[in-house]
Amino acid sequence: MQSNLAPAPGTGTSSAAGAEAAVPAEAVTPLIRGIAVLRRLTDADGVSSLSGLERSTGLARSTVDRITATLARRGYVRLDGRDAVLAPRLMELGNAYLAALRLPRLLDAHADALADELDESVSLAVGDQDGIRFIHQATRRRAMSLSFRIGDLLPAERTAPGPLFATEWGDREWARWHERRAADPEDRGFPAVPARSRPIEYGEDDRNYEKDRSDAGRTNSKNGKDLTAAKDLTITKGITVGEDLTVGNSLAADRPQEPGAGRSARRLPTLGDDFEQRTAEAREAGWALDDQLIEPGLVALSMPVREAGRIACVVSVVSHTSRHTAADLRDTLLPRLRDAVAAMEQELREAQHAESVMPRATAAPSGLAVWTGASKQELGRDFIESLARGLTVITAFGEGRAELNLTEVAQATGLARATARRALITLEHLGYVTAHDRVFRLTPRVLGLGFPPLSRTSLAEIAAPHLTELSQRLHDSVSLAVLTGDEIQYTGRVSTSRVMSVHITIGTRLPAYPTALGRVMLADLPEPPLTELLPLTPRTITDPARLKAVLDRVREEGYALVDGELEVGLRSVAVPVRERGGRVVAAVNVAMHSSRRTPEECVAEVLPELRATVGRIEEDLWVAGRFRRVPRT
Repeated sequence: MQSNLAPAPGTGTSSAAGAEAAVPAEAVTPLIRGIAVLRRLTDADGVSSLSGLERSTGLARSTVDRITATLARRGYVRLDGRDAVLAPRLMELGNAYLAALRLPRLLDAHADALADELDESVSLAVGDQDGIRFIHQATRRRAMSLSFRIGDLLPAERTAPGPLFATEWGDREWARWHERRAADPEDRGFPAVPARSRPIEYGEDDRNYEKDRSDAGRTNSKNGKDLTAAKDLTITKGITVGEDLTVGNSLAADRPQEPGAGRSARRLPTLGDDFEQRTAEAREAGWALDDQLIEPGLVALSMPVREAGRIACVVSVVSHTSRHTAADLRDTLLPRLRDAVAAMEQELREAQHAESVMPRATAAPSGLAVWTGASKQELGRDFIESLARGLTVITAFGEGRAELNLTEVAQATGLARATARRALITLEHLGYVTAHDRVFRLTPRVLGLGFPPLSRTSLAEIAAPHLTELSQRLHDSVSLAVLTGDEIQYTGRVSTSRVMSVHITIGTRLPAYPTALGRVMLADLPEPPLTELLPLTPRTITDPARLKAVLDRVREEGYALVDGELEVGLRSVAVPVRERGGRVVAAVNVAMHSSRRTPEECVAEVLPELRATVGRIEEDLWVAGRFRRVPRT
């Protein structure tokens, strides 16, 4: 079967034939194929049938099966019947890039504070060849809110950050951009944005507008002022069809009339054809606007954050035309955005000084050899050792380890130098690392390996497969809940099909004090609410002092066992779920009828299984929540 492993459009590679011809002789083919599968799963929003992966990659079904088995062993995918589903642990690849980049750690709090102050969505983005990728999103929750995710790739010409990054492009980057535009005229290689729309038509008013804009642009280029007049014209004049195009004056000057066309019919450029003009304007102004270039209604204002004279990232304030026009966004928020950028740049300067006097971080060996040996023994030929090793090379990078030479990569992974070298050659060929003076760095493209669909994963979604496995092992109902005030709310549940079983649905709320789920979460609070303790059964604890003593014991022992206090005959044991910092964010329980097990059997048989399951949930949660806030529901 012919392979279909050419890089996707938008990645700077023009053709499959050229890409395949350029594959280095020492490249690791299984690693190339494994990354192709991860990329297809990412494009499919995180889930695909195995037969679908066979079709989209062009690989043989047996090869797809071996790759997904290896990825599942690594914890990067979950095999659910005939489907492969991306798993949260895959985010450790993107986390390696974000940690090495260090910008999220230093600037996320600034972006979040700006979003809170302005009550608008704020994002941070980095350049990725002729596109941009988001590295942070502080999104406002509204009926119409921003749907972009961390790791999403957008074409530079259809964004506000794009022109700012393009101010640092050279001939090679512009040639790549033109090549990609020609190869992908509708932006199909950027699934995060709507396809490029058809050319639109202007009328007489629009021709006058183009003339005014051109005159304003010339005036401002002479006096050196901000392009305020030109931008006023750009963003206050509505576009008649779709409102998704801002045309530069250099492209409007000599546009010919269609033969036989009416007064308003004209041949116009497609979306983004004015990108070079917008880049020139951004170079002079120091900021850039997106006036509905991605889709109608979406407007954004962007400024670059510089470090050592170069653009480190771009910060954007994003809104909707129901709240701000592009002109209003600029006039109202530009001064505050400038202040935020100044604070971010100061943060980077201070961090750079601190890092200059700190010893270089070293990574402990990953234990890869032991793990791959055990995996090979368990899975046999279905385990592709070279794929597992190659992906582990990405995780060698991290905080304080943004640049590594070959020896350092080999030491961090426990691989032989020759093996590490072949993996690095392969990753460089695919665009996931760059090499300069024998030093390697990760590129933003690493975020394209599963991060976008996984970056919106909630705690309930993370826990769901683990709850199912536990319920199947114990043959009892298993639930996930969060604390809301003095109540618990069920956010995940797997029930058993018994004649006598616990029937509770997701969203159900119960008082926290008489439940095992509630007690393990109340025990983590410095001052738990212990008012209105009503006797729901004869066994319900209603004395505040006695309940406080019970919570102290729960805190010390790390679990709660409640027997018949919520309902006669209902017995439950629960364990807290903790985030990376140790704070309890949820709890998991196993509930059953009291005839199923004695309290002692619950502690001896159920509790170890429950703790092991919560441990796996926490591992996934800690990976998923390293650079983002994981929604609890």
